[in-house]
Amino acid sequence: MNKQPPIGVILAQIGTPSEPSARAVRPYLRRFLSDRRIIDYSPLLWQPLLRGIILRTRPRRSAELYRQIWGVDGSPLLTHSLAQQSRLQQLLGNRYQVELGLAYSEPSMEQAVHRLEKSGATRIIIVPLFPQYSSTTTASVYDAAAFAILGRRSARGPASKRFVPALRFMEAYYDAPGYISAMKDHLKRQLEGMTDKPDYYVLTFHGIPKRYADTGDPYPEQCKVTARLLAEAMGWEAAEWQLTFQSRFGWEEWVGPATADVLGELAGRGIRRPAIFSPGLVTDCLETLHELAVEGRELFVAGGGQEENFTAFSCLNTEEEWLSFLTHQVEQNAQGWITHTSRPSADHL
Repeated sequence: MNKQPPIGVILAQIGTPSEPSARAVRPYLRRFLSDRRIIDYSPLLWQPLLRGIILRTRPRRSAELYRQIWGVDGSPLLTHSLAQQSRLQQLLGNRYQVELGLAYSEPSMEQAVHRLEKSGATRIIIVPLFPQYSSTTTASVYDAAAFAILGRRSARGPASKRFVPALRFMEAYYDAPGYISAMKDHLKRQLEGMTDKPDYYVLTFHGIPKRYADTGDPYPEQCKVTARLLAEAMGWEAAEWQLTFQSRFGWEEWVGPATADVLGELAGRGIRRPAIFSPGLVTDCLETLHELAVEGRELFVAGGGQEENFTAFSCLNTEEEWLSFLTHQVEQNAQGWITHTSRPSADHL
């Protein structure tokens, strides 16, 4: 019997610098901020600003923030993503081959595709680790994956690939019951270990420019659905929680309310023990470990709150319910691609 080649699975993430230094942060930011899915201004306007000002100043500041959250094994985002890859491989078994592909750093999407093709995989499923669709994240990794799989093309020569694997993209799962349930179980476990429970919950999502939403990006509306479903699952009343958007960048208007503004006002509203959680980020990274856990706490304290009363919940990372959900999603997307050995019917016995 011929053995079926494995079905390829690529866990798709944005990326991370290789080390917490300006030298490593600069090329990562250059690649990230040059993607017109991220910043859609004309390159004639944007590139001189990016190369002339931003890449001269921001890498040093960002590197210092990365140093504060860097782990003994390296970048937290990469460490957790590799652990997610390993556990998902265990759950899916040897009919699948799971790789990690980052859009703007290594292990790159091209490296992930190369490993799958080398193993004989002719069918690949892309699994964006972004529950809510956005042109700035989901579409970016779609671009990276499609480019890696299709290969380079040139008007002056033949295509670089003669055979292109079949490709499926997992759709957004912002309202999937398994995703909501995994977050509920994750939060309840963390709450069980707390003596003084929070009196308010902030559900924060990475922001995007308002103009992107106004011109068709469904991301903010999907975030609202996720937040509502999670609040309902947790049994929170309307007065116990709110949705915010973090990580503003640049000069134009972003979707709101802004997480930083809300955190600075909580104490003045009589909230003593806030907790913050990011449903849209499933892997701990700079945005959760520093922007929320460190800067968020500082904003709450600056507004009159007590430092020890601020709680930042971790991301889903390698929680079993979360990875079980991903396993199910991959198997659903692989339907029709796996040939099962059938038992002979009674008529043929």
